[in-house]
Amino acid sequence: MALVLRSVRKVVSSYSRIFRSSLDEYLKPIVQWLTEVGISDDQIARVIARYPSLLSYSVEAKLKPTVQWLLDIGVGEAQVAKMIATFPSLLGCSLEGKLKPTVQWLLDIGVGEAQVAKMIAT
Repeated sequence: MALVLRSVRKVVSSYSRIFRSSLDEYLKPIVQWLTEVGISDDQIARVIARYPSLLSYSVEAKLKPTVQWLLDIGVGEAQVAKMIATFPSLLGCSLEGKLKPTVQWLLDIGVGEAQVAKMIAT
């Protein structure tokens, strides 16, 4: 319980926009989506505390496309959940401006697809 209270305090103090965000449009769908991708309730509190900006993202326009792309390049579902739990700011990276070009560069210099997926997952 102490972790949750500290997490809430951190989110509120560092991300006061949470009070201007629509509960039904952003906050609840994000928490539900995190559960669907395999993040436990305990991990959700930590993910939000580490990366409160996540609460401002659209599930449909930002989060789902990023996770789908990770799956498409060979990162497994369990690995995606672990990545989100440990490095939630990955979800804030631009898919078109950052993630795809970086992966393409790795492929262009000869890193294999399986190795790229493994690099992303660790």
